[in-house]
Amino acid sequence: MNEHPSSATTPSLEQVSEHKRIRRQRWTLVGMIVGVLLLVAAIVAAVYGLTRNPETTANIRDIFIIFLAFESLIIGAALVILIIQVASLINLLQNEVKPILKSTAETVNTLRGTTEFLSENLVEPVIKLNSYLAGLRKILDFLKFK
Repeated sequence: MNEHPSSATTPSLEQVSEHKRIRRQRWTLVGMIVGVLLLVAAIVAAVYGLTRNPETTANIRDIFIIFLAFESLIIGAALVILIIQVASLINLLQNEVKPILKSTAETVNTLRGTTEFLSENLVEPVIKLNSYLAGLRKILDFLKFK
């Protein structure tokens, strides 16, 4: 008989994705272990090579000192640019955003006063008039039926 495989033997989508996730974690762990081993081997080889020839070691040291000095110059320039950018941001906040916020607060206060004025002088009288008219209409409806 040709029977279709049941759902119990076919892995679900969740099981497949879980299996892929576990496989990815394993490969990541293997990659990290290989990377650490290569780093340790490179350090051991560098120490061995540097202790065998002091003149080469002195040359490499000098090259690294020059490299670090150049790197510190680049970092210093980046810090100066960062400080200039922060100063321009502070200037923007003080001279452009703060007045806009102040103007917005004044507008909101004016709007609040306008709504209170309209509420007291227009809406409340209209509501009272409508309630009086509704009451009068009920009284007239009551008198008409009797």
